[in-house]
Amino acid sequence: MKERGIPLAQLEKARERIKDRAKITPLLRGETLDEMVGARVYLKPENLQITGSFKIRGATNKMLTLSQEALNKGVIAASSGNHALGVSYAAKALNTKAVIVMPVNAPKIKQRKAKALGAEVILHGTTSKERYDKTEELIEAYGYTLIHSYADEDLMAGQGTIGLEIEEALPTVDQVIVPLGGGGLLSGVVSAIKGKNPNIQVIGVETAAVPRYTESLKNGYPTRVEIHETFADGLRVVEPGKRNFEIIRALVDDVVTVGEEDLRRGAKALYMESKLVIEPSAAVGIAAALGGKLKMKKSDEVCFLLSGGNVDDEKMIEILKG
Repeated sequence: MKERGIPLAQLEKARERIKDRAKITPLLRGETLDEMVGARVYLKPENLQITGSFKIRGATNKMLTLSQEALNKGVIAASSGNHALGVSYAAKALNTKAVIVMPVNAPKIKQRKAKALGAEVILHGTTSKERYDKTEELIEAYGYTLIHSYADEDLMAGQGTIGLEIEEALPTVDQVIVPLGGGGLLSGVVSAIKGKNPNIQVIGVETAAVPRYTESLKNGYPTRVEIHETFADGLRVVEPGKRNFEIIRALVDDVVTVGEEDLRRGAKALYMESKLVIEPSAAVGIAAALGGKLKMKKSDEVCFLLSGGNVDDEKMIEILKG
């Protein structure tokens, strides 16, 4: 029988593996956002990682579990961008080949960065299904090992090290708000937080344009949804992973959605008030607070996980214009 979440021992092992390869990001007090949000705000800025997002944690942990034979053949990933950078960076550090299948509309900054890290970038389709179909074709042809962007326990454990850091830096935290795409980040973080203190609330936030977890939780099983255009390009995943869904259904206190208008407001608020460069996907938590989707008191200590900061110049300008 599967554990309800990733065991703490597995999370601690992941932290030990990646300790010299991924940063321990600071926990910042976001006083200038308190009044807007209606709580005592803390920010966990994973945009400060060397690759610009949390994805380096899971990719590195997963690749460090591979055999030398697998590393010699190379690895492959399907990604809209940030996972691509995490895999590319880890592959370069481990002296192995990385092939990245990105959507044709992937942000140019993420394409350039992956190539600069030595990865072979293949642009294919616009949906996660199209990207994964292509990766399967290449795995069959060349024997690469897939580094999945969310549906892998070793990857989830790497992402979960963020939860360990949050709980240890702020053990009195009342709520942790986490961006929700495929579910790898939320699965790992909620496992860590609840493993340390079950009384801390963990809430996932997804875009209303791609409500895969909202629909899946309503139906009781992983459900594929139609994909609509969204400002949060990093959250364009159409279906939860089976294990991700199990963990999120068992442990997460709530999943809420945000609309595009609130998402833009949230991104701009973070730029103007926190002075942090984030990508729109990282703003869904603040967007949910601004849109009245989160239940909190002014005295509550609430940590918003900022997942990444790889944003094109054009989108940055669009954020600032509001």
